[in-house]
Amino acid sequence: MKRMSAGAVATAALVAATTLVVALAPRAAEAHGPTRKKVEETVSINAAPDKVWAVVGNFQDMSWLPPVEKTEGRGGNEVKATRTLTLKGGATVEEELYKYSAEQRSLSYRINKVDVKVLPVNNYSSTIKVEPAEGGGSRVAWDGAFYRGYMNNDPPPELNDEAAVKAVSGLYRAGLDSLKARLEKGGS
Repeated sequence: MKRMSAGAVATAALVAATTLVVALAPRAAEAHGPTRKKVEETVSINAAPDKVWAVVGNFQDMSWLPPVEKTEGRGGNEVKATRTLTLKGGATVEEELYKYSAEQRSLSYRINKVDVKVLPVNNYSSTIKVEPAEGGGSRVAWDGAFYRGYMNNDPPPELNDEAAVKAVSGLYRAGLDSLKARLEKGGS
């Protein structure tokens, strides 16, 4: 048996350790579980910011969001106010207001309860903000942060990161497009 020098042993050990780290790195990333996703959608509306805020700034009214059939709530626009959205088809979403500023035309809320089959997310929070835009119109930004619907590794396709991002983006886009159409037709 041939003896290795101390330097050769150290080099072999370093190569072995590096190989092991490289081989296990993908598994370590998988073992980490889901990562928080973020989505933002915006729309420009040819209406004054105060007019837009009069619609989106009422936490107790989500009639401008197409899937919502009715909104029931308590607490108005006060922090900790709650609302239950009943969607077309009967599913419900329970939400709570955690930040509200009429001066900044901004409100933030979280979902306390939703079936992941309805919206494939967990630990969801969101902010809607209305800002002045050039020419007297408004810019509405709706952003959210959340985890996918399946919190363990190897999620089914309908509850994975892509499904969560697609569902939230689609919801925001539909809501903002509906809001734009409603306000630009002269409605409130």
